Amino acid sequence: MKKEPETFSDKLLGFSVPSRDARGRLVRLDRVVNEILSAHDYPPSVAHLLAEALVLVSLMGALLKGEGSQLTMQAQTKSGPISLLVCDYKDGAIRGYVDFDREAVAKLGSSPALGALFGEGFLALTFDVAEEVRQQGIGTDGSNRYQGIVPLEGDSLTDACQAYFAQSEQVPTLMRVAISGGGTGYRAAGLLVQHLPDGEVGRERLHVRHDHPQWEHIAVMAGSTRHEELLDGSLSLEAIVWRLFHEEEEVRVLPGAQVLQGCRCSIEHYERILSKFSETDRQEMRDENGNILVDCAFCSKQFAIA
Repeated sequence: MKKEPETFSDKLLGFSVPSRDARGRLVRLDRVVNEILSAHDYPPSVAHLLAEALVLVSLMGALLKGEGSQLTMQAQTKSGPISLLVCDYKDGAIRGYVDFDREAVAKLGSSPALGALFGEGFLALTFDVAEEVRQQGIGTDGSNRYQGIVPLEGDSLTDACQAYFAQSEQVPTLMRVAISGGGTGYRAAGLLVQHLPDGEVGRERLHVRHDHPQWEHIAVMAGSTRHEELLDGSLSLEAIVWRLFHEEEEVRVLPGAQVLQGCRCSIEHYERILSKFSETDRQEMRDENGNILVDCAFCSKQFAIA
């Protein structure tokens, strides 16, 4: 049996097209996405949605500069079967979970629309930038955090994220996500391409001008990417970039991070949280053995805090 090349190995790849003032990111998720999805008994429609979210947060998070910078994506509503989806990216580590009404989701069938899953909701993207990046003057208010909130509209989370960049950042952005498989055998991949008005790679908040003379060409080229290419295990991420932009005068490929399952739960973390409660409150939380049982929503691990 012919061995499949190890191109589907939870990796990110960055690239830029200097003459077109464009940058991009590619990602493929295999083992990591299955580790995260297996922590909960998600029905197929919810698992597919979370896999899409993990690809998106990886692509957008990989745009951040500085060790310790973090992107958190949160989709929330009070009117749909899914009440909350949250995932984040920090230094190549991702995590995520979904809070949902199982019976209500089951009634929607196998391939429900985004609006059916969430009803009227919103998408919030929160960028926590590293201190070294903040000191460079990135961000309009000089703080370490900025957030954009847009309505949860469109046919997919991908559409909603593109709307964020159009409305909140005013940066032309194209995103493609492909998901395959099911059960414990998901594969997920994605492409993000973004026009940089100033031709600068790596800034979190971009100063914008009104015309984008190179964007139409980049959007047409990137938009030709097929789902089958993103998921083709015999086609490397570098090869995808070459297929799209080999006619450009220069394409710079930037080695990206290895993507890891990034739940950061620990006994020490929960001890710090519980220390903020009064002794009376902590006593009411204890079970018959004198322990406070804490469940991690991301990975489903349970911790007994004495």
